[in-house]
Amino acid sequence: MDLSPADVTVVILAGGFGTRIKQQLPDLPKPLAPVAHRPFLDWQLRYLQQQGFRRSLLSTGYLAEKVAAYAQNADIADMAIACVAEEEPLGTAGGFVNAVSHHNFKEPTPAWLVLNGDSLIVTDYRVLLAELADDRVDGVILGVHVPDASRFGSLKVNGQGELEQFAEKQGGAGVINSGVYLLGDRLLAQFPDRRPLSFEYDVFPTLLAQGAKIKVHAVEAPFLDIGTPTTLAQAGEFIQSLEIFNSIDDQGK
Repeated sequence: MDLSPADVTVVILAGGFGTRIKQQLPDLPKPLAPVAHRPFLDWQLRYLQQQGFRRSLLSTGYLAEKVAAYAQNADIADMAIACVAEEEPLGTAGGFVNAVSHHNFKEPTPAWLVLNGDSLIVTDYRVLLAELADDRVDGVILGVHVPDASRFGSLKVNGQGELEQFAEKQGGAGVINSGVYLLGDRLLAQFPDRRPLSFEYDVFPTLLAQGAKIKVHAVEAPFLDIGTPTTLAQAGEFIQSLEIFNSIDDQGK
């Protein structure tokens, strides 16, 4: 299946409560945290737009109306943005399925690129499309090499670069789950039919048990997660330190 970014619908999971940074963001959802004079979500969307992605679907929950207001006013060239809100917490995969089931985009979507609304990996997401071009591959997970994997779940990968299982958090260097998934549309029919539904604990273990082939594309790349007070405080410096975001900022003014 040959894909271009314009064929793919991006789904950003933007429904979390942001419990750990509630004090820093008392009236904002995490994806709208101000980072280098823009909402964090704005940096994500502009970065995706620069790579050629043209449709973004925001799965919202906590303070959904504020994300919807942002989406309505966002002025990102050639990027269509829609929101689908949860009526109750559905889990990461449940929110994704809800968004996919209720969006109003008219174009068919052969594959879905899933991202978390509180993290950003500075790498070319288009390489995942090349992995999915192999008809034997059902989905691709973006892994990130880190020196300390203790805050994140690690990925256990076989010699062919295929996912074997998600490992618990553990110290030391490793390949972590970035929360970025490229899923062929046909794979959605194999998701468990229950809610709430987690990608890590429900969906991927079920898919592997059914024989799905999930590749892991591991990169060494700058990785930003704004989920803690410390990392949120570092986010502005992270964005401003990378030339790619300086050019994105200039284009967005």
